[in-house]
Amino acid sequence: MVRKILFGTIAVVIIAYIALVGLLYVNQRALFYAQDGRIYEISETALERARLVSIPTGEGDALGGWYSPPQDTMATIVYYRGNAGSVTAEYPRLEAFAAEGYGFLAVDYRGFPLSPGEISEQSILEDALAAYDWAAEQGGPLLIWGRSLGASPAIHVASQRQSAALLLETPFYSAVSVAQERYPFVPVSLLMLDQFRSHEWIADVEEPVFVAHGTADKVVSVANGERLFSEVPNPYDLWIVEGAGHADLWAAGIWARAQEFFGSALEGT
Repeated sequence: MVRKILFGTIAVVIIAYIALVGLLYVNQRALFYAQDGRIYEISETALERARLVSIPTGEGDALGGWYSPPQDTMATIVYYRGNAGSVTAEYPRLEAFAAEGYGFLAVDYRGFPLSPGEISEQSILEDALAAYDWAAEQGGPLLIWGRSLGASPAIHVASQRQSAALLLETPFYSAVSVAQERYPFVPVSLLMLDQFRSHEWIADVEEPVFVAHGTADKVVSVANGERLFSEVPNPYDLWIVEGAGHADLWAAGIWARAQEFFGSALEGT
């Protein structure tokens, strides 16, 4: 009787484990991406020179985004945001870029509010390259800024294209490593579709790299930024903010740090 109960309990545990793993596998992109969110209008912001743009992709779709040309000889920031909502929600940052004379291009990846299509790692990387190439066609020096998930396509673009500088805000070493931290009981590396192996691309990045992270980041642990920075071929600085969470670095002064970094990088080009 005891043996039957034991075997029955083990069987239930195994079935429950398989069901949980199956649920995580089927719903992994819904857990990873939160594409719904409000689209802000440029007229709601203080952006005077920005306009809505549509950038073709290789799949016949188009990326929606905002573009503002730089003033005089200033550079343009190609901004890659995270995994939730529309980039238009980050208009305070874009206003700050424009106020200092920088141009910017900020798009929604396919599957996010401004850009129809399906979400996948491949599509995001393709979209990131398409956005960069479009910005390059406008002329002038380019700077790359990737935030959270956006740090990974930013690294991929920098490994494939030439820019003046690469800024990574709260980056992960790889998406699969973060997932493994959260689900240590699941063979994540075998099941995860979109692994975003940033650490494999960083070796091919020639431009100077600035990494910023907070010690209280519960979304992407600070160890990710530290580990990634240790493998950067051309490091500029690693800025660790004590007590800062995943969304705190703007308030902590990353824009001032970014301007110092960009200025130094542009002087060296």
